[in-house]
Amino acid sequence: MIGAGPSNLALAVAIEESGERQVAESTLVLEQYPDVKWQRNLLLPWARSQVSFLKDLVTLRNPRSRFSFLNYLHQQGQLDDFVNLSTFNPYRWQLSAYQQWVADGLEQVRIRYNARTERIDPRYAEDGSVAGWTVTLSDGDTITCRDLVVGTGRDAHVPDVFRDLPQERVVHSTQYSGRIAGLTPPSDRPLRPVVIGGAQSAAEMFMALHQDFPDSEPTLVLRSIGLQNYQTSKFVNELFYPSFVDEFYTMLPEARSQVLDEMRLTNYAGLAPPFLEEIYSMLYQQKMLGRQRSSVRSLTEVVGARMDGDEVVLDLRDRKSAKVEPLRCDAVFLGTGYDPRMPAMVGDLADRMGLVDVNVSRRYRVDLGDSAWGAIYLQGVNEQTHGIADSLISVLAHRSQDITEDLLARRTVAEVTAEV
Repeated sequence: MIGAGPSNLALAVAIEESGERQVAESTLVLEQYPDVKWQRNLLLPWARSQVSFLKDLVTLRNPRSRFSFLNYLHQQGQLDDFVNLSTFNPYRWQLSAYQQWVADGLEQVRIRYNARTERIDPRYAEDGSVAGWTVTLSDGDTITCRDLVVGTGRDAHVPDVFRDLPQERVVHSTQYSGRIAGLTPPSDRPLRPVVIGGAQSAAEMFMALHQDFPDSEPTLVLRSIGLQNYQTSKFVNELFYPSFVDEFYTMLPEARSQVLDEMRLTNYAGLAPPFLEEIYSMLYQQKMLGRQRSSVRSLTEVVGARMDGDEVVLDLRDRKSAKVEPLRCDAVFLGTGYDPRMPAMVGDLADRMGLVDVNVSRRYRVDLGDSAWGAIYLQGVNEQTHGIADSLISVLAHRSQDITEDLLARRTVAEVTAEV
């Protein structure tokens, strides 16, 4: 498995709890960092999960699992304090610590840290079918396997307009905490950061900049009419049930497109309502108390970006009037989400294998033909076939069961074939 994020940790637990010890002991998770952290660079002390703690790595699959979030709290002596919060939405750092606890508690599945994957190559049998995989790490080491699970998530999306700016002036939300420490304000004036985007990650960076640089003058630029609550209707939230994956997978293409389009405000284009109130209150206090150092520019898009001496100049187009004017700043923070295409590593592999399209089964296995002995599974990148929840933690527990059952079923078929 590539990546020790929530998807592959949930799968590791499901494999251990399957009772197939031989399979579990032959399973290896490769993690590029020295530890496990969830949303590593946005572990802001006040940031909360937008999903119920009951949608942890295991509970919806096995409520009795020792790897549940509630058992983690109990083992850490934190259960009473958490219950007293009266919330279903833990702090993000707490869920991150829970995931490290799960990783540390695995008894059969192994995790190899500081193991960054650089390349995946297929291994072919004599008849030309896929027999397995070779994974090359950044240190030159190679690992061979029959079955491979990619759980790295999508690649960060950096819009083309920002690609010519120096890298040290552009910070994607996936880099925020790691990069903010190296950002030095000018000596003669306040720092002028600009945040791009109108969803949760952009808003979190906008708020964090006020705290990390108390004298800064942040600007938030968004194409929409303003920051919005994400959709919280219980009727719509039923579409995040693991059982809805079956329904979505069998829908006609036009129905799938409609569902994905209408569900954008449940995740990708909105903020948690309490957090939205915090931001509005902060801006209100600035306005009323006479020091309005922050601004929000809605219905605005960036049509150009360049350096002028030591300053970044963004050309902003007002979508109401089509007027373009420059905005000078010191750094750009991108809350622009993720590339909707397959991750570059998967896309590169598909190109070299001659796969025109990367199609996955209901159980997340890439279609390599009926004769393939080796298999590759994709986690968290299948929204087009499995629904918007595929990139979220809502379906982790059940998805891990789907993949585990498919892995074990394929081994059973192989054993029967070998006996015959």
